[in-house]
Order: sequence, then structure tokens, then C-alpha cells
Amino acid sequence: MVFSSAYFLLLFLPLVLLLYFIVPKKFRNLVILIASLYFYTYGEKFLVLVMVFSTIVDYKCGHLIESGKKTLGLRLSLATNLLTLGVFKYFNFAKENLITLIESFGGNADSLSGVAEIALPIGISFYVFQTMSYTIDVYRGDVKASRNFLEFATYVTMFPQLVAGPIIRYIDVQKELVKREVTTEGFAKGLERFTIGLTKKVIIANTFASLADNVFDASGGDFSTFNAWVGVIAYAFQIYFDFSGYSDMAIGLGKMFGFNFLENFNYPYISQSITEFWRRWHISLSTWFRDYLYIPLGGNRKGKKRTYINLFIVFFITGLWHGASWNFIIWGLFHGVFLVIEKLGFLNVLPKVWRPLRHLYALFIVLVGWVFFRAEDITQAKNYLIKMFIYTKGNATANEFISYFSYNRELLFVSILAVIFSLPSYPYFEQKLKNKNLILVRYSLIILMLLISITYIAAGSYNPFIYFRF
Repeated sequence: MVFSSAYFLLLFLPLVLLLYFIVPKKFRNLVILIASLYFYTYGEKFLVLVMVFSTIVDYKCGHLIESGKKTLGLRLSLATNLLTLGVFKYFNFAKENLITLIESFGGNADSLSGVAEIALPIGISFYVFQTMSYTIDVYRGDVKASRNFLEFATYVTMFPQLVAGPIIRYIDVQKELVKREVTTEGFAKGLERFTIGLTKKVIIANTFASLADNVFDASGGDFSTFNAWVGVIAYAFQIYFDFSGYSDMAIGLGKMFGFNFLENFNYPYISQSITEFWRRWHISLSTWFRDYLYIPLGGNRKGKKRTYINLFIVFFITGLWHGASWNFIIWGLFHGVFLVIEKLGFLNVLPKVWRPLRHLYALFIVLVGWVFFRAEDITQAKNYLIKMFIYTKGNATANEFISYFSYNRELLFVSILAVIFSLPSYPYFEQKLKNKNLILVRYSLIILMLLISITYIAAGSYNPFIYFRF
């Protein structure tokens, strides 16, 4: 089930909210838990048992750690979670690479080829990282182990951020799991934030998804350098508004149920370095890797050489976390290379460079990286980059879809919106519309955005979701 579906918007969410507010407060966690399990089971069927298993194991491991068996509890938690993630997310990848390796040495891998593939549970990377952060925090003494399984299960399975984050740490919602209030103002802000996210996803991300998919699907043919750049720019807008839109919806839903989730994006495309980009992009993941991997590895405390090695390790795993493919690993290491270059001294040079050039530098690196992220395999990524950097006019047939989009007024309008909302424009408009005399105008705009988004969904417009594969 996705947020940008008629079933979720017009049936599931209204019914859950109605039930949530009519039951006594002591049953509200139970409502969220049941709704969340249904939400996940609706699309994943029996794979919900993987999440339930992870929840039970980490709940017990928290008690084990706090009872004095700290090392045993932590090791059991990490081993179980990493093994679960490894089997369900990376088994097929490992099998494919093993077959390739055997065949490259002239061996026969027919017996492996017949091994069935394992289905990937949606959101497994997110909820596994959440539960691991919990046991690590208990081990460190940053948080007490939960003694209420209902509260802990609600935390792990919470449907607003279950399948695509942001990655929520137990320490950040511990108090709200026990006691929270939903005010009229808080609910209204949540609805507003949800609507903004839905609009970003349905109107902006989906429009660019159609264009990006057309270009990348045609990349095997004789298409132009212009097309290649249009395609990767379209994908840059698609992935940002898709993922940040989902995060907005999750944060908004959280507020509607009384939770305050941390921000996950902070206008990453205004960055002037790759270091800044990773402070602004997918913040919950960046801080997770910083706190639970980079710093434990030694961070920057063990000399420059070790710092660079640590960065490469972190970004190798960042790439692998995003997907079981060499494309993602290359994408992660590509960003790691530029982070090391900036650490080597380029960050000291950048402030002396004209600001627009600093901005163009960061955008250029990010766009090139998105090619690896979007391409189906390394061969497609290589061919696509060749088209980007070795000029070619292409042929008329391959350019037909670009001609269509060039005269598409809807795309032109959405492109303007995408540029505006890639900048910190919303806080400006929000501040201006805080005036009591403009409250009616503000919420009229929100309702209008919601209705337009629902109209797009009802019309059956193209509605992919990138982060379901993670």
C-alpha cells in the first residue's frame, strides 16, 4: 500500500484516524499497531513475519543487554538483523555474482542457476536499521530497554514511516510512545505537511518519472546528448520529490497521530559541496551511518589516512544499503571519492570560488552519480555517460518523446514548480501566510493541492515509487 493511492487516502487513513480518536487513549498504540500490520500485510502478505521476527528478537535482546549480558545481547541482535538483511536483500545478488565467477573460470554453475530467488520485503532496510539502533543505544546506556512490548512493536511497525523512512530512533519517540497529545493546531500542521508531500510526489515526481523513464529506456539506441542530460535532470527531480515527498507525508502523518519525527531533507540541491549535500540529503540515514558506523570505526580521530578509509567503508555500505547491485556500490564509492577529495583540502579551496560555480560543481557531481543510481546495470550506466559527455545529435525517432515534452505546458509548469521548491521557498511562503488575515487563503491552497493530487491519482496517472526496492 502506498500513500499516493486512492485506497489509502479515501478509505484506510480516514478509518484509522476515526478509530484512533474515538478509542480511549490507552488503546491508541494498539490501533496504530493493528493498522500498521494490516498496512504492511496488504502488500507483503506473509513477509510481514520477517518484521514481526525482527521486532521480537530486538525486544528480547534489549532486556538481555540490560540484565547484564551486554555483549551477548548486542551480538545476538546485530547477527540476527544483519543475517536477515543479508538473506532477504543480498542472497540473489550473491548468487548471481557467484555464478558469474564460476563461469568466468570455465566452471558449470547450472546447479546454482536452479536455486529459487528470495523475495525482497519492502522497507526491510529501514526497519532493520531502526531496531539495530535501538539495541545499540540500550548497549551504550543512551536509552532504557522497553518493558512494554505493545509500545516497542508500535515503534517498529509504525506505518507512517515503515516502508521508506525517515529512520526513526527509539530515543526520539520514546516519550511519545507512552504519552502524546494531538492538538487541533498540530493535526492541521500534520495535514498540511502531508498534503505538501503528496503534491510533491503525485504532481512533480510522477511527471518527471515519466520523462526520466522514457529517456533511460531509450538509452540503448541512438539518442542525443541533449536527451541524456534532460533524462538525468528529470531523474534528479524525480528522486528528490519522490523521496522527500514521502518523508513529508510520513512527518505529516506522525503529527496527525501525535508524533514528531525529525526532518529527513533540507534542500540538498542548494548544496555547494558534496559534504554539504550529505548533510542535507536523507539526513536520517546519514546520521545513522555517522553514529553507528563512522564514529565506531574511529571517525576522524585516528589520523587522516584512517579517516579516508573510514569514509570509503561508510560509502561502500551506503551504496550497498540502497540496493543489491554493483551500480549502487559504484554510486556510493563515487560520492566517497569526492568526500575524500574535499577532506584532502578542496573544502578549503571552495570558499574562494565564485558561489554559482560552487553550486554547479556540487550539482554536476550529484547528477553524474544519479546515472549509476538509475541505470539498470553498469553497461547501461557506461553507455549513458558516454552519451552525456561525447556529443551526438542522435536520430529523429529517438528524439520524438523529447519533442513532445518540449511543447508540453504541463511539464513546463511542473518544471518551474520543481525549481522553486528545490529552493528554500516554502519556509518563506509559510512565514508570509502566518498572518491571521491569510489563514483562510493558506488552508484554501492546501485543500486545493489535496484535491488536485487526488484528481491525479483518480485519473490513474503514472505513479511509481523508487524507494520500494530498498
